[in-house]
Order: sequence, then C-alpha cells, then structure tokens
Amino acid sequence: MSITLSEKERIEIEYWRNSELERPGADIVNNLVFKLAEARILLHKIERHRDSFAGARRMLEVGAGQGWAACIVKRLWPQAHVAACDISPYAIASLELWERVFQIRLDEAFAARSYALPVAPASLDLVFCFEAAHHFVAHRRTFAELARVLQPGGRCLYLHEPACSSALHWAAHARVNRKRPEVPEDVLVHSKIEALAADAGLQCETCFDPTIVNRGPAETVYYSLVGRMPLLQRVLPCTADFVVTKPGNPRAS
Repeated sequence: MSITLSEKERIEIEYWRNSELERPGADIVNNLVFKLAEARILLHKIERHRDSFAGARRMLEVGAGQGWAACIVKRLWPQAHVAACDISPYAIASLELWERVFQIRLDEAFAARSYALPVAPASLDLVFCFEAAHHFVAHRRTFAELARVLQPGGRCLYLHEPACSSALHWAAHARVNRKRPEVPEDVLVHSKIEALAADAGLQCETCFDPTIVNRGPAETVYYSLVGRMPLLQRVLPCTADFVVTKPGNPRAS
C-alpha cells in the first residue's frame, strides 16, 4: 500500500507522542535497556568512521529521535558543537533524559524535517543519521538540503541502514514492515541513493557492513554468511553505511 509523504510524516510525529515505550514521560527502564543495546552498534559505527567524527567541529544528527546517539557523540567529543534534530517535537522532548544519562548537554536540539533544516548554508562539517535515513522518503530533497548545509569537504553519514538491490526491494520492504508495523519503513536501494546524491552534486559511497552486533539468532546466521560473500552484499539485503561527501576543500578554521 502506497502512502503519501504528509501521511508518513504525520505517523512519524505521532508515534513519538503515543508510543508506550518512547512517548514523553514514559517509564524509562525498558527504553533505556533497548537504546543502550543499540548503542553497541553505534559505537561500532563511530569507530569505523572515526576520522569523520574526530575531524568535525560542527555536527548535526538528523532523524535523532530522542537524541541519545548525539549525546554519545557529544560525550566522546565534548569540544565539538553537537546538535540533534528530529521530525517530531515529541521525540526531542525526551532529550533531557539522555543528557542526564550521559552527563552532557547538547549545544542545540530542534524539530525539523530532513529536507528543511534551520541551519545556515555551508555551516556543518558533519551530518549523521543512525538507523534513520530509511524513514526519510524525500531523499532527493534531503540531498539538496545536505548540499546546502555542508561546508565544502563536509560529510553526511547514513549509518546502519537496511539496504538492498532494486530487484529485491519488494521482498525486503515487506519484511521490515512485518517486523515493525507501527511506523512505515523502507529499505534503501543503494544504486538509487548513490544516483540521487550525485544529482545533488554530492559524492556517495556505499559501505556494506553486515555486522552481527545485537542481532537475533536467525539474523546472526544470515549476516555471518553474507559477511563472507562480499559480491552478494550488493544483491542481497544487507546493512550498509552511506558516506556522502560534498566536493571541495574544507574551509580554513
């Protein structure tokens, strides 16, 4: 079933208001345990792309949800300006919890769509998304916005995204929406993402990473096998990082 962009965005916004686990003021114990398990994957990704994080003075997490991943980044690089945004103000409303958990304070937090960021042109060294870009839908507009807000030489990292070939998108799409039906999700077709980034004047590299961190038993077996067959990673569904770079030399600091 197809769904309009506005309806998809409405569902995303309302999820964070109504979720038993993640609405503002919800009991934090189960949410805390779940997010800290996901943090193992985030730390793996940060280490994999450490140069991009370590070299950035101004960073923004897009699709941040409650902002816990941005809090971890701020904890690791306290000298950097780290901001978080999500489409839902109800998600951002829970940020203070995670700031207390990690004993830091983000420099900024606001509600915004991925394709309409209230950020000055060429002002960011790094934009990152963790398990979020497959929710965006308006990818062409998002890449145009990334081209606007990144400084020359700046990067955007789409981290730990479900990806697949165009031929298998229908099957992968059906699977992820059976697994988590409360919010419509997508699987990124890597060739399409690479092409849309190029149309916006950006360079995009797909880095397949069939990690087995925090997987269930069946997924552990699947990703262990896919990890041994690099040629199949561009064909079969596989988690991937998309490294998007704005051409040009970084501005002198």
